[in-house]
Amino acid sequence: MKTQKSDFTIVVVCTVILAAGAVVMASDKLQIDGSTTVGPIADAFTEAFRATHPNIAITVSKTGSGDGAAALVDNRCDIAMMSRFMKESEFKRAVENGVLPVAHVIAMDGVCVVLHPSNPIQEMTTEQVRGIYAGRITNWSQVGGVNRPIVVISRDTSSGTYESFNEMVMNKEKMADHVEYVNSNPQAHARVRSTEGAIGYVGIGFLDRYVKPVKLDGVTPSRSTIARGIFPVSRPLFLFTNGYPKLGSPAHAFVTFHLTEQGQEIIESKGFVPLTEY
Repeated sequence: MKTQKSDFTIVVVCTVILAAGAVVMASDKLQIDGSTTVGPIADAFTEAFRATHPNIAITVSKTGSGDGAAALVDNRCDIAMMSRFMKESEFKRAVENGVLPVAHVIAMDGVCVVLHPSNPIQEMTTEQVRGIYAGRITNWSQVGGVNRPIVVISRDTSSGTYESFNEMVMNKEKMADHVEYVNSNPQAHARVRSTEGAIGYVGIGFLDRYVKPVKLDGVTPSRSTIARGIFPVSRPLFLFTNGYPKLGSPAHAFVTFHLTEQGQEIIESKGFVPLTEY
């Protein structure tokens, strides 16, 4: 019996040591997964972190908001990047899995409708855009443009950008069968840039001279209109964690980095709107 008790004590001690080791290892790395919109911010935050947290290994995977939520729910990441709020079904599954999602708003963004630079159209209404994506409008001449078929580009349905567009522009109306789906903001940008008759939508951080944003309902997408919520498709960008991170932990430092001067400068440099713009 004495031997059995000693063996049991050794097993318990070893288990405690291993568990403690696992905690130390976990604190030495951060796994971040999710939105391709938030991805550039997370990449830049990671680069800045390396200077002050050289011992923290940070991995950023840009797989989409839905995949980021699933990774957090399944304990496959420490931080989920999301360009939309977590759905009720995702919260439900998280709680059932012992995960308590906590949202951290890090910036503001606008979902901008973009055309090829050669397209003469400068302004559209949400009703016109909805008509194009629903298949009721198929040629640019129907909205005051040239006689050219419209090539319709959308984000994939697991994307937070898609969710925002689907809710605020489409009013959840079904998109037409001929709509072409792409996996990321860069892909949507590239498809519109290379196709004269294309229409797509991207986050404001992906606007450049290669695509042309249009006024939506008379409002130009800009830092000011997005910060004030005037632009019709304005939205917050999130980082989600399992519970509120332990104060002083790498996760806490990362999800609050946007509050620092450097963090605000990074958000601004990536074309998004810092929370201080309020």
